[in-house]
Amino acid sequence: MINEQIRDKEILLIGENGEKLGIMATRDAMQMAKEAELDLVKIAPTAKPPVCKIIDYGKYRYELARKEKDAKKKQKVIEIKEVRLSPNIDTNDLNTKMGAARKFLEKGDKVKVTLRFRGREMAHMSKSRYILDDFAEKLSDIATIDKPSKVEGRSMVMFLNAKR
Repeated sequence: MINEQIRDKEILLIGENGEKLGIMATRDAMQMAKEAELDLVKIAPTAKPPVCKIIDYGKYRYELARKEKDAKKKQKVIEIKEVRLSPNIDTNDLNTKMGAARKFLEKGDKVKVTLRFRGREMAHMSKSRYILDDFAEKLSDIATIDKPSKVEGRSMVMFLNAKR
């Protein structure tokens, strides 16, 4: 809220240089802001009494937008990459998939390893768990198991995360 939108009777006023001017009536604070040719902006509306500051509102909004933009810039988006396997996968194919997973982990992404079952393979789900265990063990130098393997419908899923 700015200027005339502030309806509180008393506010705690902070000056344009950051000094505390004390508790006063909103009218008086508005008058001081007009004399300084600045705006009266409510900074902390939930405080008792509400805290208002004499500042240039346009500059204030610009600073907030800039801080938000900088915070977004510093964030790292972690993607989840998926590697799909089948229960009757050959060792060379498994090594190829492991190389792809290693590349994803080195980039800093999470890896979802999915072991998909089709048809009669569903009857031997428990015997195929070793494929996921071996996969995680061979990548243990750069990865840790984020979520251990569990059955979800027709597939067994495990999540790997890069070591820090």
